[in-house]
Amino acid sequence: MTTHAPQAAQAVTLPASLDEAVAALAAMPAAVPVAGGTDLMAAVNSGQLRPAALVGLGRISEIRGWQYQDGHALLGAGLTHARMGRPDFAALIPALAAAARAAGPPQIRNAGTLGGNIASAAPTGDALPVLAALEATLVIAGQGGSRREIPVSHLLAGMEMLRGGELIGYVRVPLLHAPQVFLKATGRTGPGRAIASVALVLDPARRGVRCAVGAIAPMPLRPLDAEAWVAQLIDWDNNRAIVPEALTAFGEYVAAACIPDPVPAEDGSVQPLPPAVLHLRRTVAALARRALGRALS
Repeated sequence: MTTHAPQAAQAVTLPASLDEAVAALAAMPAAVPVAGGTDLMAAVNSGQLRPAALVGLGRISEIRGWQYQDGHALLGAGLTHARMGRPDFAALIPALAAAARAAGPPQIRNAGTLGGNIASAAPTGDALPVLAALEATLVIAGQGGSRREIPVSHLLAGMEMLRGGELIGYVRVPLLHAPQVFLKATGRTGPGRAIASVALVLDPARRGVRCAVGAIAPMPLRPLDAEAWVAQLIDWDNNRAIVPEALTAFGEYVAAACIPDPVPAEDGSVQPLPPAVLHLRRTVAALARRALGRALS
């Protein structure tokens, strides 16, 4: 599995079902689950991690597809980015497919999984702002065949954590049947790595707009006030029309909510944002403006 740290794992278990994987983790508390391994093996090769054992999830077929359930899509945590990027999946959840296609070079997309993106919770994870905007929930598999659900945002914010021996089994995503957009800006820190990203989805049934900004904070940020404000300006009964000026204002609203101005000092003076931060705020504003424009076009 790696040429740099051949002694990293002392044992490898390859369960055939989700419940078998949970049982293996319960029997070996020091074991680390691995699916695509894109983050895990990088940590092993760099010397940051030396797992005593691995529980491989690659043979668990039940988490490598999806099914429909009560107006939702139940996505297996083992879905790869490459699979989510295909046209049939894009017709189902367009923003998540766009994020999957932008996840990096082919070798990363072929190996990396949806569940791994969530569990590693890297700020630059492309799927994370999409799942936050969609208000997805996680189906957590526990011992004895137990299942519990938590909002994905709770896990990313640390409000709820995985317990010992638990695994992310599925991701439940509402099917909105409405436009969805994912956009990101990349820098020079690596192929496809985002410096800022925006996911935006329309919810015509509730006449709502949901937006999440990724990569600029430890978890995706939801500018709730900006969402509510712009939703009131959209003519939902007339082809979702909106005045062009509102698009620009929305972008600025989102950016200011996610990257606010500095707090005034005791003497009332306010230090300007550093140039790099100001550039990042302008990037977020542009992404949010374009995302809303594409969703409404």
